[in-house]
Amino acid sequence: MPGPSSTRRGTGDLGPARRDEEAVRQFVEHLSMTLADQGFPRMPARVLLTLMSADEEALTAAEIGQRLGVSPAAVSGAVRFLTHVGLLDRDPVPGSRRDRYRMPDDAWYLATLTKETWLTTVIDHATAGVGALGGAATTAGRRVADMRDFYAFVQGEMNGMLARWRTTRR
Repeated sequence: MPGPSSTRRGTGDLGPARRDEEAVRQFVEHLSMTLADQGFPRMPARVLLTLMSADEEALTAAEIGQRLGVSPAAVSGAVRFLTHVGLLDRDPVPGSRRDRYRMPDDAWYLATLTKETWLTTVIDHATAGVGALGGAATTAGRRVADMRDFYAFVQGEMNGMLARWRTTRR
């Protein structure tokens, strides 16, 4: 069912949906809180969702800050975090010291690939930990081996899932 501020697309007779800025602001804030509840830093979530909900391809830190009602300095750490995890790209504005931030093509796929590297690191450290704890036959070694085995399983499933995603996107 369409939201309160939308019209159906694709019907041919209703025209394009109208943007409801208050509903967009609520979307950004509510989903940011939801992501923060799961451990995603709140300001990076707000910045990411502001960019996702922008009709423009890219925004400056000042433009992001204006939309969020925060200073460009408050945006700075958030964009640094988001570029680090692969969810934002930074492009210089020609003739200016400013940068524009945009989501890369296939951002979610790329961010998930970053997690795959993290999983490999966790698995490697856990394997070393099992050995340091006297092997999987010890109580502590078994706990760490269970974590390692779980993340190895997740990584294997993720590889197949990412391959299927790439196939569906072609």
